[in-house]
Amino acid sequence: MRATWARWATCALAISICMPALAGKKTNKSLADCTAFSQKEKGDDAFEMSVHNSCKAQVDCSISWKVVCAPESKKRRAVHAKSSTFTLLEGTEQTAEASAAVCGDEAWTIESVQWGCEPSKD
Repeated sequence: MRATWARWATCALAISICMPALAGKKTNKSLADCTAFSQKEKGDDAFEMSVHNSCKAQVDCSISWKVVCAPESKKRRAVHAKSSTFTLLEGTEQTAEASAAVCGDEAWTIESVQWGCEPSKD
């Protein structure tokens, strides 16, 4: 009797684990699963930042960053906040350039790069 109960319990456990997969339960993908960010150097004083949309829907995205001129100087340090917002259709990509040209001959850094996408409101 005990062996029969153990077999039944094992079978019930296996069915409860496998049934959602066999039933074709759909999981919702998040935008993080179908949008991607990349960046690469562009010359000596710029970076090219891109967002790619492989979602099956249109998304609204933004990229923001700060160009810091003379980051080590207390007197000459200057921060320039920049951003770019755009809408991406399925399978498209948008690029923004973060340039330190505003710093002239001063040393510079690009900091606080943030990006994100949300479902389009259109």
